[in-house]
Amino acid sequence: MIMLCRYSTKNCTINQHQPLPSHAVCSYKNMLASVSKRVKKFWAGLALLSAEMLAITAVFFVSLVAFAFIIRRIFVVKNEEFDNRVFDWVRPYINDTNTAIMNFITFFGKHEFLIPANLGLIAYYLFIKKHKWYSIRIPAVAISSLLLMSGLKNFFARQRPADQLLEEATNYSFPSGHALMAVTFYGLLAYIAWHTIKNKTLRWTVIIALILWIHLVGISRIYLRRHYSSDVLAGFAMGFLWLVISLKVIRRMEKYSQRKINPVVQQEPLPQKANTNKDHS
Repeated sequence: MIMLCRYSTKNCTINQHQPLPSHAVCSYKNMLASVSKRVKKFWAGLALLSAEMLAITAVFFVSLVAFAFIIRRIFVVKNEEFDNRVFDWVRPYINDTNTAIMNFITFFGKHEFLIPANLGLIAYYLFIKKHKWYSIRIPAVAISSLLLMSGLKNFFARQRPADQLLEEATNYSFPSGHALMAVTFYGLLAYIAWHTIKNKTLRWTVIIALILWIHLVGISRIYLRRHYSSDVLAGFAMGFLWLVISLKVIRRMEKYSQRKINPVVQQEPLPQKANTNKDHS
């Protein structure tokens, strides 16, 4: 019995030192290469996600601090020196050509443009792309942003600047509704571009163009003297804060729907039991 065990052990040792077949070696190498590629892809994705989250978190807290600082400076300290300096800096550049350009740019922050633009996007993602959650994000962000803007304007009740160019706006000034709505609308477009455009160069080109356009809308409000610069900066800050919060809440709802609701809705009905009662009459 002992000799048999030794013989078996010896055979096993000999088999372990035998060279593997070529096809087994190739299969083993391919498996290692596949695992290594997946690990590298995972860490690269994790690094990108971490960088993205870090950047968003940093801008979020900068926006929060900036909004609080502006409120304190304007409504507590009553210091409008910065606003007046910006108006003084803009004044030499006011002429008919620049006014026409700025009035054209400011149109893209008005409700006359944003309402049909939002409706068009909703229809596009609802009926053409058939992306349910994008068609939910767009009206949710737009309507909540409008309600937030109206609430903040009536709460702070800051009067508009004097000597407005062209027609005068009569509602309250702080924060700038154009700036806030531009960030939430065009920022949402940048969010969609980030997640849907595969080409890296095109994706960054679209995002940078949207960011520049948001700033131009804000500048147009200062140029036309519809808002103080602090109104516009506060609108930018609050718009970004609200966009991040809204997208985070909707994303959690989407995950909950996919985890809890969709399986129940999509579950096939149980087959009905066959009627075993036979008519013996």
